[in-house]
Amino acid sequence: MSVYLMKFGGNAIRGKDDMDRLSKEVAQLVSEGEKIILVHGGGPEITDEIEKRGMSTAMAGGFRITDAGVLNVADEVLRRLNDDITASLKKEGVNAKGMSGYDESIITCVKKEPITVKNGDGTITVDLGMVGEADEVNTEIINRMLSENVTPVIYPICADANGVRMNVNADTVASGVAAAVGCREMIFITDVPGILRNVNDKASKIDETTLAEIDVMIENGTISGGMIPKVEACRKAILAGVAAVRMVNGKDERSIVSDAVKNKNHGTLIKG
Repeated sequence: MSVYLMKFGGNAIRGKDDMDRLSKEVAQLVSEGEKIILVHGGGPEITDEIEKRGMSTAMAGGFRITDAGVLNVADEVLRRLNDDITASLKKEGVNAKGMSGYDESIITCVKKEPITVKNGDGTITVDLGMVGEADEVNTEIINRMLSENVTPVIYPICADANGVRMNVNADTVASGVAAAVGCREMIFITDVPGILRNVNDKASKIDETTLAEIDVMIENGTISGGMIPKVEACRKAILAGVAAVRMVNGKDERSIVSDAVKNKNHGTLIKG
C-alpha cells in the first residue's frame, strides 16, 4: 500500500472552507485505496488564544517558549482544531480518528536542549521550557490503524517516557512519523505553490529539485525570506529519513493534494 503523510498548519489551511476542500480530496484518495496520515499544527490559532487571555508568549529560534500555562492553551486549541478537522473528514465519509501525540503514546518525546539565538551583536542560550523533540514513533499502532482503514489525524502535543507533556514542533512530528512508517511522500501543505525561480511568476515553479540544488538557490537568492523556513522544514524531513517531500499550496482551488498523489507536476518535489 502507498502511504502519504500530509502536514499542514493554520497559515495554509485555516477555516471551514479550506478544511472542507482538503477533506473532499482526502476522501476521494481514500476511496481509491490510498492510505493517508494527517499531522497538523495551529500556531496562529494558539497565538490568538494566548493574546485573547492576556497571557504573554515569546518565540526563540522559531520555537514557542512554553510554560505550563502556554502548554495547556496549546493543547486546548489544538484539540479543538483536531476535533474540527476530524469532523470535516467524517462528513466526507473518511473513517478519521483524531488524537494527540501522547494519546496511546503514539509519539514519545524528549525535552529539547536549550538553543543559542542571536541577541544584538552577541548570542544567548535560551531554555524553551516544556518543548520537546519527537523521539520514538509507535508504528505498530499507526500501521494497525491504516490496515483497518482508519485515517489518523495527529496534533503535536506529546509526552516523554514519564508521561510529562510537551509542545513539539509539528514539522518534527510529521517528519518522524513519515520516516518511521515509510511513507511514499510527505506532502507539506503551505501557502505557496512550490519553489519559484521568480517569486512574482507562478509559471516559474520548479517541479523537482534536490537538497544540493536548494543550497545553491539559497546562496544565489532564488530562495529567500519566508521561503527559507519552508524548504528547511522539507530538508529536516528528508534528513530524518523521508524519501521525498512535496511542497504544495493549501489555497489552490483546483487541487491541494490530489494531483500530487497522482504523480502530476503538482507543487515542488524535493529529494535528497
